[in-house]
Amino acid sequence: MKNKSLFEPIKIGKVEVKNKISMAPMGAFGLVDNEGCYNQRAVDYYVERAKGGTGLIITSITKVENEIDKVVPGVIPIISINPGRFIMTSSEMTERVHSYGSKIFLQLTMGFGRSGAPGTLLTSQPVSASSVPNYWDPTVTCRELTTSEVEWIVAKFIQGAAIAQKAGFDGVEIHAVHEGYLLDQFTLSIFNRRTDKYGGDLRGRLQLPIEIVQGIKAQVGSDFPVGLRYSVKSCIKDWRQGGLPDEDYVEKGRDLKEGLESAKILEAAGYDELNTDVGTYDAWYWSHPPLYQKDGLYLPYTKELKKVVKIPVIVAGKLGVPQEAEKALNDGGADMIGLARPLLSDAYWPKKVLSGHPERIRPCIGCHVGCLGRGFEGKPLSCAVNPAAGRERYYEIRPAAIPKKVLIAGGGVAGMEAARMAVLRGHKVTLYESTDQLGGEIVPGSVPDFKIDDRRLLDWYRNEMKELKINVIFNTEVTDKLVGKEQPDVVIVATGANDVKIKLPGMEKDKVSTAVDILNGTKKSGKNVLIVGGGLVGCETALYLAKAGKKVTIVEAKDKILDAGKPIPHMNKIMLEDLIKKYNIKVITGNSLLEVTGDGAVLIDSKFKQQEVSADTVVISVGFKSNRKLYNKLHGKVTDLYLIGDAYQAANIMDAIWSGNEIGLNC
Repeated sequence: MKNKSLFEPIKIGKVEVKNKISMAPMGAFGLVDNEGCYNQRAVDYYVERAKGGTGLIITSITKVENEIDKVVPGVIPIISINPGRFIMTSSEMTERVHSYGSKIFLQLTMGFGRSGAPGTLLTSQPVSASSVPNYWDPTVTCRELTTSEVEWIVAKFIQGAAIAQKAGFDGVEIHAVHEGYLLDQFTLSIFNRRTDKYGGDLRGRLQLPIEIVQGIKAQVGSDFPVGLRYSVKSCIKDWRQGGLPDEDYVEKGRDLKEGLESAKILEAAGYDELNTDVGTYDAWYWSHPPLYQKDGLYLPYTKELKKVVKIPVIVAGKLGVPQEAEKALNDGGADMIGLARPLLSDAYWPKKVLSGHPERIRPCIGCHVGCLGRGFEGKPLSCAVNPAAGRERYYEIRPAAIPKKVLIAGGGVAGMEAARMAVLRGHKVTLYESTDQLGGEIVPGSVPDFKIDDRRLLDWYRNEMKELKINVIFNTEVTDKLVGKEQPDVVIVATGANDVKIKLPGMEKDKVSTAVDILNGTKKSGKNVLIVGGGLVGCETALYLAKAGKKVTIVEAKDKILDAGKPIPHMNKIMLEDLIKKYNIKVITGNSLLEVTGDGAVLIDSKFKQQEVSADTVVISVGFKSNRKLYNKLHGKVTDLYLIGDAYQAANIMDAIWSGNEIGLNC
């Protein structure tokens, strides 16, 4: 059997887990009620991952109090508001998870401190180990917690663990000497300037997590495992600034040496596992790795960690490819694999690996749009490529009462998702694609080396079309005449979008192309490239060309790049900005293209000031316009007519997939 190591049992303390696959903790936005208890969505969400074969589920952060580090009600679980109701709601979850042979730990947190956004997440002045600036708003200074307040919070951790035990959880995990959250702010010298027992040298800064584990063990017994969410390195280059991979900088947080020494102290204190990552809020693209990070990015650090501790080391960090996960175990990088977003995109990841069908795993694409990005927008947790995540009960696939003949125009991800869902419900589907390949605009978008997960998604969709035996007709553009001939019951228009054309002097020159042309290879770029448009497509194209050795300039009409279109999740945005700086990509904001010349281009700002920029290639990337030609011809003539994906509104992969899913599920 391939991937054998993944399915061997392992013990955490005295609790045996059936395999070495854990669900890494993620924020349960929208999965709690106003009393801080889990709702039915949460039960369905965690149970679905147990059904899928996950050995150990580690829940979302659950606050032990909401009187000092106060958060908006209903955002995350809070165990102490109504303990009786918390036991009632979460016991259903633990009972059902156990039915599938899985174990489940409750993750307990002290809170956010300087990492919480004032006014949106936090409802009072942020607190911290010392008086330090808030991460999101540096003009706000965090209040230093008193010694008695810290001791009181320790007591709340102990109470929380006892409640968790009563609710049927198999253990708890303490969040966090990790990611720069409130507890971690005590352990890091950059944030902790205290002179009481919770400050000073390394041992003093670790006093708080030591008291927590020892207090819990004394209360609930040594057989009840207590794990620790642990960042072995902070990657802080400066306040609110992370260090990029392979960048030479002085670590201002926890360096690897201190991380290893801290781990030995914490193991000796009584922790039963270390759920390990790298990063802080100041270096958030480490803690929540975007598509620009490499697979298995934590393994070089956890290999060193495993040399100094004997307790199990759980590692996540872009290990959604089964071969990479198995390799991490076999090469000494981890004792258990943590899967976070890969279990959002596919709850059945373990079973698909075990059954020998890894090609059917729907991959995470590292976008953060459907998960953490939605949290920042005040929306419930889900997944860009799996709309059912967090909504399992409501997005259940049910057979159609009356099978229908469905015609889909367009083989991008919206059209393929609609086809997939419609076939799974029992409809007869024919999908028409005007070109010779499926994928639409994701095909050129997936060309850069850092878009490998997009390529994996396309491979998955193309394979699903074959596995489900969907009738795909290539090189055929759907017309109103074809629809009239076929007489389908349902027509789904997924014809995508086209590049926005701009009419300016010099646009007819050979040096002018679009981002799609460059990425597709239909046009070659010169050595000196001007990108017109600083949105996501323009910036990623700029990075792609700069990594290929081109001299690149971005011009953007707005005052900031990456400010147009759909919001880009914070960790993705700051890493792309840092990469643009690393590759010496020049950025000119507040300017628009006026003319393409023989030597380059002329730009103009809002005050009509002009400047010339040299370039032998000008790449236009100013957005896309929906292609509604077919829809407009059919509107009013076809009863069940739907417009989805970019054809409805040019947006992002999530919007395309979700619209296709919605119509395919309900047509």
